[in-house]
Amino acid sequence: METTVGEAIEATARALRRAGVPDDAAERTAWLVVVAEVQGRRSHGLLRVPHYLERLRRGGTNPTARVVTVSDTGPSVALDGQGGLGHPQLWEAATLATARAAKHGLAAVSVGNSGHCGAVGLYTCPPVEAGYVALVFSNGPAVMPPHGGNRPVVSTSPIAAGFPTAPPAVVDLATSVVARGRIAEAAGRNAPLEEGLAFDRSGRPTTDPALALEGMLAPIGGAKGFALAFLVEALTGAVVGTNLSVDVADPLNDADAGRVQRIGHLVIVLDPKRFDVDGGAGAGRRLARLAAIVHDAGGRVPGAARRWPSDIRPDERLVVDDALGAALISS
Repeated sequence: METTVGEAIEATARALRRAGVPDDAAERTAWLVVVAEVQGRRSHGLLRVPHYLERLRRGGTNPTARVVTVSDTGPSVALDGQGGLGHPQLWEAATLATARAAKHGLAAVSVGNSGHCGAVGLYTCPPVEAGYVALVFSNGPAVMPPHGGNRPVVSTSPIAAGFPTAPPAVVDLATSVVARGRIAEAAGRNAPLEEGLAFDRSGRPTTDPALALEGMLAPIGGAKGFALAFLVEALTGAVVGTNLSVDVADPLNDADAGRVQRIGHLVIVLDPKRFDVDGGAGAGRRLARLAAIVHDAGGRVPGAARRWPSDIRPDERLVVDDALGAALISS
């Protein structure tokens, strides 16, 4: 079915409000989900909404959760998400980290006991738009084995970094060969996977997305990819908490919808001017030169192919899967 960006946001927000989510959290979540959809990251777009709604109905997500400050030193803040939706909570953390970096030059804000947050690269927007550098980490359900191992121990462990180049550079990647949402998208279309992406629950390579969802994903670069995933898991599941990936409820499995996820997120923001040995002006020039060097070599900075969220208009046309669109309208 064809709709507009604004209509998709409103339909999603309305469904979340009906599930008990307050207006501000529903609208922020809906906006982030639809932006991911428009950017072509459908694995973190509207296909996730029915699962979020099921978690809200079954008690796995607290609809009225608000972040509560656990500790605040100025440049570092720890927040408790009370088992709520990850999207508005991580956005709040990114916004707060941006404000604190403006004051201190460097800030780190964590949200523990939270929920799935979608595409982590979107949370670099507030700091990058302020001219800052951002790092974002999050964990999720265990779907990836250690290199040479035979059972899942870490999540896809996404990493995002944003830099104030023109256009902004946003690194946003899973440490698995493919994001798990892409597997779910393929399963919805009954489309086979490429070889080398996933294993079934017994550890055998598979191209069947349904078996892959029940099984495990391959890390990028073998041992190096797992090392990166371990880094993310240590920062989020272990340091922030409250659950390690092996204890996180699967957001794509409605049988897990009644279990609170308790995911950890971490945002680190720094003002490049405060770290510049040339006294402030050099960092911006060097970032601009770096982007130009990439362009002149025939490439583009990471994320440049994706539309910047603030450039997406509410009246733009958007094609949504018929069944998914009908489910949102009826929710």
